[in-house]
Amino acid sequence: MSWQLFQQDALIWLRDQSAEQFDALVTDPPYSSGGLHVGTRTADSANAKYLSNPTKYPEFSGENRDQYSYLLWSTLWLTEAHRVLKPGSPFLVFIDWRQLSVMINAVQAAGFTYRGCVPWDKTEACRPSKGRFRQQAEFILWGSKGAWHDKEGPTYPGVIRCGVMAGGPKLHTTGKPMPLMDALVQVCPKGTILDPFAGSGTTGVAALRSGRRFVGCEREEAYYEIASERLSRTGSG
Repeated sequence: MSWQLFQQDALIWLRDQSAEQFDALVTDPPYSSGGLHVGTRTADSANAKYLSNPTKYPEFSGENRDQYSYLLWSTLWLTEAHRVLKPGSPFLVFIDWRQLSVMINAVQAAGFTYRGCVPWDKTEACRPSKGRFRQQAEFILWGSKGAWHDKEGPTYPGVIRCGVMAGGPKLHTTGKPMPLMDALVQVCPKGTILDPFAGSGTTGVAALRSGRRFVGCEREEAYYEIASERLSRTGSG
C-alpha cells in the first residue's frame, strides 16, 4: 500500500500510533499567526486572516491560539510525532516569521535535534509593504530524531526560491507549491513520510512521485476529500 490518509484530529491520531514506524516527518501545521488586531487573530474564519476573498477555499481550524497555547500544543503533537518516528528520521516543519522562535523551542522540547532553518523565498510576487521590507519568506525547520540518517548524500540548497503558484493553483488557503514539496522530500530516506496536517495532500503527492510511501491525517472533511482524490490519482491506495 503506497499511501493512507485518515480523517481525524492530528494529536488524537498520533497518540494511537505505535512507536518507531515512520521514516520522516514532513508537515505544514496551522501557524496560528497573522492578523494585525485581536479581532482578526481570534476570528472564526481562518481564511479571513490570509485572503481578500475568504470564500475561495474551504475553511480550516486551529488558527486562533495565542503564542503560549501554541507552544504547548506544538510541543504535544511534536512529542507524539517524535515517538512514532524511527531513530535517525528527519523532520521538516513549516512555520512563518511570527511563530518561528516558538516552533524552534517546540521541536527541541519534543526531543528532536534541531539542525537548521531553510528559508522558502516566495519571490517578489508576494504582497508588497510600502516603506517596509516585503514579507517574502516562510521557513522550514529541519533536524532529526537523534543522528542524521544520511552522511554520504548530496548537499541540498539552503534557500529554496519558488513562487506560491508554481506548479499550478493552490487547493488550500495556505497550500505549498508542488515544486517546493518535490524538492523537500528528496532529503528523506526511501520509506514512509508522515504528515499529520495533510491539508490538500501536496506532501503526499510529492512523496508518491518520489517513490516513497505516505501516511497522513487531515481533520477537515473538505480537505480530506481533496487530498484523497489527489493521492488516488497519484498512487494506488
